[in-house]
Amino acid sequence: MTHPTQSSSKIARVLFGVLAYVSLGIGLIAIVIPGLPTTEFILLAAWAATKSSPRLSAWLENHRLFGPILFNWRNGKIIQRKAKVSATISMLLCAGLMLYVLDHGWPVFLAIAGMSMGNLWIWSRPERLPLVAATTDKPL
Repeated sequence: MTHPTQSSSKIARVLFGVLAYVSLGIGLIAIVIPGLPTTEFILLAAWAATKSSPRLSAWLENHRLFGPILFNWRNGKIIQRKAKVSATISMLLCAGLMLYVLDHGWPVFLAIAGMSMGNLWIWSRPERLPLVAATTDKPL
């Protein structure tokens, strides 16, 4: 498996580094805030880290929580069912809270539509690597 290499431009490395750390920060906050996607921000942080900081990239890949997410994504764009269920529940809680607390204007419905589209995309991802059928050398 090959990973993107670190950017050669100093300014690009700095910008990718800022993106990596900001995404990681949002991903960490998203762990406790319903409706905010954790996995997507961790994936973005990992991608940006590969272009800016080998140290951060290695830390993410070896992290007990984030490492398996990154491994699964890089080896088949896999999102585990547990993560899908968690994302769905947090989006439903967030949508319910918005409908209860906020005026029912178009921004609320736009946010709910965005969460719905994100949720559909999440559920379209595989949950495990497909089984490869064993082949035989029997002639037809």
